[in-house]
Amino acid sequence: MRLQQLEERLERLMEETLAKPFRGSLQPVEIGRRLTREMDLHRRVGVRGLIAPNAFVVTLSTADLERFANFIDALVRELAQAAREHARNEGYSFVGPIDVQVLEGPRLRPGRFAVTADVIAGPDGLHPAFLVLPDGRRVPIEREPLVIGRLRDCSVVLADPNVSRRHAEVRRVDDDVVITDLGSTNGTRVNGVPIREQYLQSGDDITVGSTTLVFEVQ
Repeated sequence: MRLQQLEERLERLMEETLAKPFRGSLQPVEIGRRLTREMDLHRRVGVRGLIAPNAFVVTLSTADLERFANFIDALVRELAQAAREHARNEGYSFVGPIDVQVLEGPRLRPGRFAVTADVIAGPDGLHPAFLVLPDGRRVPIEREPLVIGRLRDCSVVLADPNVSRRHAEVRRVDDDVVITDLGSTNGTRVNGVPIREQYLQSGDDITVGSTTLVFEVQ
């Protein structure tokens, strides 16, 4: 994420829910700037390009942690999203899921904070990949194939009458991800093009019935 975009995202967060508690004090955008700087400082060269840290620990003073207490979950979500978008814009990849923790640093003065960043591989050694649902939920794609459909025993259940009971399957092939149409009535499209089977690229739109999901690689 470009610095200006990061600032705008975190400033919106303040305006919507955090402005009063943080006015005149430590601002979320300061933490976001530090987090993305740590990504840049600690990136490394991997087999497929630049690998960025995916595990972050934000340490706040006791006073600031109390001030943030009611909004920690929102802040963590925004910082994780900032990391994803910064990685996307800079061409970084991750070797594990993004994890942001906020801890207390009793010796820190108000307004002072620390951010540490580390590269921690996921348990299966695969690059993290997700299906992003229309409501924003993220379904991880792991070694077991995901079946998209209307049946309740599908991995991704969609209440869409235009989706077949077992519509499509998403599976890993080594470190790539492939989607296969399962003979659905209305077909499966990737970026608007009907497919039977196709390797996916990060950012691809997958349309099943009237529902569009997004494939995303961290």
